[in-house]
Order: sequence, then C-alpha cells, then structure tokens
Amino acid sequence: MKYIRAKYPLILKMLYPGRISKVKHTNAIYLTFDDGPIPEVTPWVLDTLAKYDAKATFFCIGENVKNHPEIFQRIQEEDHCIGNHTYNHFNGWKTPTSTYIENTFLAEETMKDHTSNPDSEDNQKDKPSFRFFRPPYGKIKNSQAKALKKQGYEIVIWDVISGDYNPEFSAESCFKNVIDNTVPGSTIVLHDSIKAMKNLKIILPQILEHYKEKGFEFRSLKDAL
Repeated sequence: MKYIRAKYPLILKMLYPGRISKVKHTNAIYLTFDDGPIPEVTPWVLDTLAKYDAKATFFCIGENVKNHPEIFQRIQEEDHCIGNHTYNHFNGWKTPTSTYIENTFLAEETMKDHTSNPDSEDNQKDKPSFRFFRPPYGKIKNSQAKALKKQGYEIVIWDVISGDYNPEFSAESCFKNVIDNTVPGSTIVLHDSIKAMKNLKIILPQILEHYKEKGFEFRSLKDAL
C-alpha cells in the first residue's frame, strides 16, 4: 500500500510561515473539501454536514462552479465558506507564475458571477471576495504565493490530509489518518470528487460522529480567520 504523509511536515510550516495550516486557540475542527462542486458527491456532503449542524470550507474549482452553479449556490446558502482552488486545478510547480495567477483570477471571477453577494466572504475592498486559496496538490511556487498574497489571498495548506482520493487506501486507513493526527484547530483535507467518493461516503459520517462525541464543533474558516 502506498504511504501518505497525513500530517503536514513541521519543516514546511517553518519554511513557509505565511501559509495557514491550523487554527490556534480553538476547540473546533475545520473540515475542508477540495475539487468540487460536482452533482455526484457535493450534495451528499452538504446533506451529511447538515445532519450534524457542521460547517465546512469548500475549495472550489472554477470550471466546476461554471458547470454546476446551483450546487455552488447551495454551499453558500447553507453558510459554508468558499475557497479558490484555481479554475483548472493547476499544479503550480508545473505552471508559469503568470498563467497560474490568471487561472486563479478566472476562478475568482467565475465564483463572483454565480453568487448573489460577491462580497459575502470579506467586506474589505482590498481583498478578493473569496479570499481563501488552496493550491491544488499543495504545490505552489514562492513567486505564485507572493503574488497571490499581494492581491489579498490567504493561502491555506492543511494540518491533516485524509488520503480519501487515493485508490490504494481503504476507508479504514483514511479514517485512521484523521483520528491519529487531528488536534483542536486542525484543518482536515477531504475531497468532494469522484475518485474520493468511495472512501468519503464511509469516513465523513465517522469523522463527524467521532468528534461530536468528543465535544468538538465543526466550523468553517471564515468563522475563525
């Protein structure tokens, strides 16, 4: 079975201190979902979160927002947080900086086109409407990060990654990744995507139930940062 580093390495946190991986001084867990919205998975995720009165952050791909605007609007209507995940899920390490920034801006504009209140995420005019940004694959050049931060984006990596997208991982191992590494304030990466669906549909209710029993709340990043 392929090994995955579930915990974001401390050395990277030290090298890149301006990137958010964990929320300090909180008794909450921050679930995040990458790669949606898509009709096969995202509505189920929203239904499941609602059962536990849980809020989360969805890092959306611009192209998916364009193709499924009604799901994107539902995420907002249910008071979850929206983040930018580029328009085409670009790997920053393999993409010229100018192209990467343009693709991020395209995602931003697409999301603004499909929301009734484009300033709902942040009312400050010097910041983008959807100010949280997660680089696909966690791969972003320093030049890209610097340019995005200059534009007002806050770059969110993660504290714990479940591995739900990996076909070589069982749902049991993904759940273990989460519970073995999560602490108060952790941001946990899950995926509302086709390739993660099999594992996600098993582990998301387990995660919600596990931490609810421990007395944790499930909040979105906009409630904390």
